[in-house]
Amino acid sequence: MAGRRFVVAGAGVVGASIAYHLAESGADEVILAEAETVASGATGRALGGVRQQFSSAPEVRLAQESVAFFRALGPELFAPVGYLFLATTDAGLVELEQRGHVQRSLGVPVETVDPSRFEGLAVDDVRGAVFCAEDGTADPVGVTRELVRRAVNLGVDVHEHTDALELEGDVLVLATGASSAAIAGKLGVELPVEPLVRQLVETAPLRDLPADLPLVVESESGFHFRTRDEALVLAMPEPTPRRGFGETVDESLVADWVRRLGHRYPRAAGVSVASAWTGLYDMTPDAHPILGPVGDGLYAACGFSGHGFMQAPAVGRIVAAELLGMDPGFDLEPYRLERFATGASAPEIAIL
Repeated sequence: MAGRRFVVAGAGVVGASIAYHLAESGADEVILAEAETVASGATGRALGGVRQQFSSAPEVRLAQESVAFFRALGPELFAPVGYLFLATTDAGLVELEQRGHVQRSLGVPVETVDPSRFEGLAVDDVRGAVFCAEDGTADPVGVTRELVRRAVNLGVDVHEHTDALELEGDVLVLATGASSAAIAGKLGVELPVEPLVRQLVETAPLRDLPADLPLVVESESGFHFRTRDEALVLAMPEPTPRRGFGETVDESLVADWVRRLGHRYPRAAGVSVASAWTGLYDMTPDAHPILGPVGDGLYAACGFSGHGFMQAPAVGRIVAAELLGMDPGFDLEPYRLERFATGASAPEIAIL
């Protein structure tokens, strides 16, 4: 248990959290290995939203524990501005209400609100809205570096520009996002993890953005935006999903999203674009992660389907506890690899 040597592959936020929690929980020897640099992959390109408003109980529970961790980081790394979901159709409103029932039954303080209370939003077409004030936005790179800093202070060795497969260890933890299937394949293990290209757009600075503007989500379309410094960052599921590793910006999407922003937040109408970039979601067939042993001395922590950043604090603690033979206090059965052979998992549908 504690005397084993753990090699955590991937120094994004999930890997950093696992390494930190392993050391904090008493592991004697932990190595955090990264093929490039800390937070250089999907974490460094993430939107940075932190929410508890999922459609399935396991995802809600992971997010609940993680939100508490984010809030403890303080305002430099986490802003509790909340998540506001807007429904523009009757069917969309029914779905929000159904999710809200699940969330409230687990203790998430989701409330039905009048969206006109949020300054600057155009809501004439909105049929209803829900809001959770505990949710918010965070700095993905800053949070990851803070976890690495804590890990190093506890004795974790960090190796950048290193292939984890070349390091000796008793347990290899795959926290390598969209690359996890390829890396596991080298070890003779098949993981149903597929890369999905996701695009983000950042506007030019806007004057007088409200400091408390929530992360706004149009529930039916999935279009959403958040503040980052003096700008807005936009994202949306693409009409034709792009599978694979081809990370190129689709300029037609950029123009469409800026138009959508102007409709929903008129003070940003006509704003210019400062930058656009892409990152990768590590998707599984049911949009739940894979957590658990997948081979001899091999443990998977991947397939987060776009939720890895916001769930990383809880995942790190839970995975570390299991690796060290302790009770994680969390039911991991919905996340085991074996579920795909039995069809035992209900999919998560609240994917942005």
